[in-house]
Amino acid sequence: MAIPKLTAYTLPEASELPVSKVNWEADPARAALLIHDMQEYFLGFWGENNAMINQVVNNIATLRQHCKQQGIPVYYTAQPKDQPAEDRALLNDMWGPGLTKSPEQQAVMAALTPDKDDTVLVKWRYSAFHRSPLEQLLKESGRDQLIITGVYAHIGCMTTATDAFMRDIQPFMVADALADFSREKHLMALNYVAGCAGQVVMTQDVVPLPASKGHLREIIRPLIDEEDEPMDDENLVDFGLDSVRMMALAARWRKVHPDIDFVMLAKTPTIDAWWALLSREVRV
Repeated sequence: MAIPKLTAYTLPEASELPVSKVNWEADPARAALLIHDMQEYFLGFWGENNAMINQVVNNIATLRQHCKQQGIPVYYTAQPKDQPAEDRALLNDMWGPGLTKSPEQQAVMAALTPDKDDTVLVKWRYSAFHRSPLEQLLKESGRDQLIITGVYAHIGCMTTATDAFMRDIQPFMVADALADFSREKHLMALNYVAGCAGQVVMTQDVVPLPASKGHLREIIRPLIDEEDEPMDDENLVDFGLDSVRMMALAARWRKVHPDIDFVMLAKTPTIDAWWALLSREVRV
């Protein structure tokens, strides 16, 4: 009846994403970010210092930083530590007492602590819209897109995406900024949303530019073959970065800097040189 002990799995990669029936793009003027149920209680089922959860948290933090830079409002959901039986109702039948038996774990995890300008919504059911002012707040701020991250993908996140769709709010499920009971359930949630309710994306689709030189290094690390970490001024080709991956990076970054192409990146393939290109002021 309670949430089981959970184990890590490999997060979905871009090549594995289901093809969405729609072709929406997140627009900073229309979007809001939802950080769903990232409370210590729900993350505790993976144990401490779980590599998969750390990756999810890093991706959510990257999205959150990007949204704040772009003026995109950030919303959180969090279950209250006090839930009378009449409020919890059928959740007791399905999941037992839940958070009410672990009130000390009610807080959002420290790495994602809300700022004073973020909005924390009290969470009563799977959907973030249930008994909350989320829809009204989105309408008042002229927002009709919702970027969804957090846990658990096949329960609250998928239900919120479906509910958003039924309220004419475009949901975006960020595949590598979600976690679930298993990889199978995670992929099921992505397939359902892609086929029935919204757009499935990766963090890099929402945040095309790295937030810092360190973030750029994190992006490049999985793309090279060598175990040694390249220095900022070393040629990335010497570390196994191939032309196909470089072209993919150019296509991604060209969304913000239209002049970036493969030739420009290949001319000086170093972290220093690329950060100089990417950190330029964006021309509007």
